[in-house]
Amino acid sequence: MAVLERLDVYLKQNKIDYKTFKHPEVYTAQEIAAALHVPGKELAKVVMVKAKERFIMTVIPASWRVDFSKLKDMLKEKDIRLATEDEFKALFPDCEAGAEPPFGNLYNIETIVDMSITDDEHIFFNAGNHYETIEMNYKDFASLVRPKVADFAVHLH
Repeated sequence: MAVLERLDVYLKQNKIDYKTFKHPEVYTAQEIAAALHVPGKELAKVVMVKAKERFIMTVIPASWRVDFSKLKDMLKEKDIRLATEDEFKALFPDCEAGAEPPFGNLYNIETIVDMSITDDEHIFFNAGNHYETIEMNYKDFASLVRPKVADFAVHLH
């Protein structure tokens, strides 16, 4: 089952309102935001990191980047780096590489959201492929995923 179908079932079971948007096939969060005509801050992108041998799903606005020194301090971990797609693609067998939705809970992966996203009433995110995006209320997302929330991202200038 593709992750979009899995998300559809999961969100409906939990009585969550959401919308799915189709758009031209694009590969970066900024391109998705442009295709949907939404601010980059409202597009939640997944950045997979590796802390020693464990993977962590970080979720940040499209127009931001992970500040690894802040993340290391927050996790009290010295050995943290960006994970490569080759390293983590097997964790998401129902997704196209680089299009993972920010639902680490569905994959038993720790999820950390940058606090800047919590200000948004609605968030948009990849639906497991490069041509569909989901929009939903941030509070609903947080109630399902129960991510850690921390200050670990910085705005790109």
